[in-house]
Amino acid sequence: MTSNTWLILLHQLLFQGMFFAKNVLLQRRLGQSIRGFNLEANLSIAFLMIFIGVALRLSLESDTHRAPYQFSGAVHVLAGLFMLLSLGISTASLMDLGDSWRVGVIEEQETALIERGIYRFSRNPYFLAYLLMFAAYTTLLKSPLLLVLSVIGFGMVHAMILREERYLTSKHAADYERYRQRVPRYLGLRRAI
Repeated sequence: MTSNTWLILLHQLLFQGMFFAKNVLLQRRLGQSIRGFNLEANLSIAFLMIFIGVALRLSLESDTHRAPYQFSGAVHVLAGLFMLLSLGISTASLMDLGDSWRVGVIEEQETALIERGIYRFSRNPYFLAYLLMFAAYTTLLKSPLLLVLSVIGFGMVHAMILREERYLTSKHAADYERYRQRVPRYLGLRRAI
């Protein structure tokens, strides 16, 4: 294995490690499930595993055509920047959301509407971290297949966001509507999509 594979594996170790640690610790602390079993979340989790698997497969294939630890300058810098942003945003998201963190929507649970920290700049920063991961791996591997998968992944993430917005509107009504008016869905893309 050379540079591309190691970068992806390290990113996944950190990204998924934080995700699983947050889930296990929060579920133990709350004493209830924090995992919603809705279609959007289940499909997105399956898709994410496929995307990561394809990226790793492509990285292993591309590694056989390169000298060990050979970097291609700007591409690696840009991909590395996307990975670092993905990790930073996901870390801030997990910390700032606190006990309101859930994996998928759980209709019967009440959670606080979080408007502090990174949630002052994006209503969906953890989902933004996934989009940055798609961009990082696609840039790193320069793969048209990953570009197509990234577009599909964006659609799936967007579907989860829309489901979550309906849930938050039903639970927090006017407070959520004021929050929606103030803070963009993604970073700097106010209700453009």
